[in-house]
Amino acid sequence: MSDPMSVLAPEHRRLRIGDAWCDATSGATFAVEDPATGKTIAEVADADVVDGLVALDEASKAMAEWAATPPRKRSELLTATYRALTERSEEVARLITLEMGKPLAEARAEVAYGAEFFRWFAEEAVRIEGRYSTAPAGGYRILTVPKPVGPCVFVTPWNFPLAMGARKIAPALAAGCTTITKPAAQTPLTMLFLARIMEEIGVPPGVVNVVTTKRSGEVVSALLADSRTRKLSFTGSTEVGRVLLRQAADNVLRTSMELGGNAALIVCADADLDVAVDGAMVAKMRNIGESCIAANRIYVEEPVREEFTARFAERMGALSVGHGLDDGVDVGALIDEASVATIDELVADAVDRGARVLVGGERPTGPGHFYPPTVLVDVPEDARMLKTEIFGPVAPIISFTSDDEVLAKANDTEHGLVGYIFTRDLQRALRFTEGLDTGMIGINRGLISDPSAPFGGVKQSGVGKEGSHEGILEYLDLTYAAIDLP
Repeated sequence: MSDPMSVLAPEHRRLRIGDAWCDATSGATFAVEDPATGKTIAEVADADVVDGLVALDEASKAMAEWAATPPRKRSELLTATYRALTERSEEVARLITLEMGKPLAEARAEVAYGAEFFRWFAEEAVRIEGRYSTAPAGGYRILTVPKPVGPCVFVTPWNFPLAMGARKIAPALAAGCTTITKPAAQTPLTMLFLARIMEEIGVPPGVVNVVTTKRSGEVVSALLADSRTRKLSFTGSTEVGRVLLRQAADNVLRTSMELGGNAALIVCADADLDVAVDGAMVAKMRNIGESCIAANRIYVEEPVREEFTARFAERMGALSVGHGLDDGVDVGALIDEASVATIDELVADAVDRGARVLVGGERPTGPGHFYPPTVLVDVPEDARMLKTEIFGPVAPIISFTSDDEVLAKANDTEHGLVGYIFTRDLQRALRFTEGLDTGMIGINRGLISDPSAPFGGVKQSGVGKEGSHEGILEYLDLTYAAIDLP
């Protein structure tokens, strides 16, 4: 197979602003590395504030014409993007694996998932509706007209370098908004490739701008301080999300924030253990555990704790670790050394407090940022890994004896993104659904992401929804007109 970097020519490793691929004003670049080897695979443009504001100039200039573009035309361009991603799936997947580290099978799944956002919102683009009705008191009519909010700034994470951008760009374009995307510095190549694809299929200049930078804070701050920006969407940590929300408040920006998680996965004694083990493996190990919706804490009811733990640990221990582009690899490299060090510290902290390691638990020697699939038991309540996102292939298992007990433990977090329930008792599942303080719940399944479903959390896990019909509403303002009609 050819070098994955061959699909992204050097001229397309620069900034995408307006109708041009351009160097940073300063001429600066930064290195992108393969996390499985630690070796540099590309140099990309390192934008500064000037470049970010030029991108906003282009997005602002393109805004009126794009908003006036017929919905069917916008829909057709989104459909064409879906088809192009599907046809070039292998190229995109290999690029994702090279810069992010996930196994190729996972990268292919991400391409399929990301492409679906373009197909879904292509369908939503032609179904943006207002209403016309008689006022209850009579004498006049009520007219509501949805309008695009305006230029949007997107800050996307490294863990799903295609899908998280697609989840924002697709509804924005469907609604008639122009965009500036600032991808994570660890994984800018996939977003640049998407911009190249959208250029090729005919998305007008200025509608999709991509600004790569290592100076995220200053560039994004300048964009949010400019009154032409009308919307911010961010996916990332709660800590950074709080900072961005404070900055967005100065110009009263519309915001969509998909922030951190601390998901509890609950296995009841009446669960089908085959289903529960399969679901737990997906919920924990999808994307190497580097996911905000990953199962962070696994609670197992005492009567089935021993059997579930043995089966789950056996499955985790059988996973192969290696370079994501190699055949037969189940678990690729983590994103960087800092991630590996953090996970290693969390495991050491739990062990120091009395936890036992059943599988894994020791980082390997050699190049690359790897950590083995790890299972811990007897994890005490004061272990740090139960209070923070692990964001890696580590699974703490904790027993429980009553529904009230496990609900209290599951909700004892500032986060509220997702929870998982495994039970064959429908009434019990519904009680957990109502009792969990989360925006999403998986019942007898470990995968809940779907472009047709509203993705988002409560508490400090975020604001707003992405995907589904609700997702396009985040990019629309509503104008109300009272029309005199005696």
